[in-house]
Amino acid sequence: MSQEQFVMTPVGHVVGGRRAAIDDDWGGERAVIELDATRFDPDATLGLDEFSHIEVVFVFHLVDEEIVETGSRHPRGREDWPRVGIIAQRARNRRNRLGLSRCRLLAVDGLRLSVEGLDAIHATPVLDVKPYMSEFAPRGEIRQPAWSHELMARYWSLGDA
Repeated sequence: MSQEQFVMTPVGHVVGGRRAAIDDDWGGERAVIELDATRFDPDATLGLDEFSHIEVVFVFHLVDEEIVETGSRHPRGREDWPRVGIIAQRARNRRNRLGLSRCRLLAVDGLRLSVEGLDAIHATPVLDVKPYMSEFAPRGEIRQPAWSHELMARYWSLGDA
């Protein structure tokens, strides 16, 4: 296999919201994605406000290369959950440190996108933003292991569960 490399420049950054990556209670978290005005003009977001949700690709920029996992581990260090490979998890300490989140789009003001439920912290580099369309939802039955339901039980809660 070749060792392809890609250089990416963020299209913007997260402003506001959390300052630390805490595992749960992201549901009510509000922030703004500020798109780079040197790379885009306000027409870049024209029509985006007609969508209720967006998908955001971002970089887990604070993850140290030393803790990147390439094998398997117990999710969140929980020995009562099975040891699974990093590709079978959505953990932030993965090889390319990429995150993908679907969040509610609250408002569009030029190059400022107000969002809710984005599980990225203040100053996170954003690589791409796409409108969410229901046709991109999974087709057919969805299955996942029991431990993943337990792991995600409080992920999107509002801190009151």
